[in-house]
Amino acid sequence: MRISEIFAAKRPVFSFEFFPPKTDKGAHKLMNTVSDLKMAHAPDFISVTSGAGGSTRDRTIGMVAGIQKELGITTMAHQTCIASTREEITRNMETFAEAGVQNVLALRGDTPNIEPGEESKPSDFRHANELIEFLSEQNYDIDMGAACYPESHPESPNGEEDLRWTEAKVAGGAGFLITQLFFDNAKYFEFCRRAREAGITVPIVPGIMPITNLAQIERFTKMCGATLPEHLMGRLKRVADDPALVMATGIEHAITQCRHLLAEGAPGIHFYTLNKSHATRCVLAAVRY
Repeated sequence: MRISEIFAAKRPVFSFEFFPPKTDKGAHKLMNTVSDLKMAHAPDFISVTSGAGGSTRDRTIGMVAGIQKELGITTMAHQTCIASTREEITRNMETFAEAGVQNVLALRGDTPNIEPGEESKPSDFRHANELIEFLSEQNYDIDMGAACYPESHPESPNGEEDLRWTEAKVAGGAGFLITQLFFDNAKYFEFCRRAREAGITVPIVPGIMPITNLAQIERFTKMCGATLPEHLMGRLKRVADDPALVMATGIEHAITQCRHLLAEGAPGIHFYTLNKSHATRCVLAAVRY
């Protein structure tokens, strides 16, 4: 099923994001995790990431195909474009089609690390909107989503410039947007207001990551340009020496976030799971039932 059709048919929509494990054992474990999530919470769709420069392409395709065929869950594959040529993207899309993949999240992706003396890979794309336009021109039988940034992409000079890139993604063919993680709902609602005023009408889905590890979330927010509200950071630091209390605090905050987002009209919640379902299941159980 196409994800845009899911958003058109029901609200709220709940989805989960995973990354492809590096080993067959890890892949088997993840399939069991997704199966348990299906039984307990019936997610509307699952997304599977890809590594820098498409470095985990085969495992991404394998996980997407397995989740769709074996578990019967609508699944979305991430397609990055940095360090990729049109020919490589075309081969990827053909492989997705053979695997029955109907949904793609079109992203720029992280720049691959280049070792000293190593040549960088050729790339026909600089930005995600270029990938989206290319995929639209090829008339692939897919539903495309794109990323957006409530606190602006870390490489954007300001919010206005960042929003212009978001407009370009939607104009090029993105049918829905999923936000970068954030912890202050005011940032999301302000972004939505600005996006609607700019003429963006597609669903803007909040991306939520329940905090389970303080050092980890500090690293993530620094990398992606998100901020931790002072009151939340204060609470986390007070319990920093107790991992269980850090997780409990993070789960409590995510529950409060999700309840508020849905009460104020968010079309659903997209959970960044980091391949660990416990925190996400706790949040979803409190929000959904």
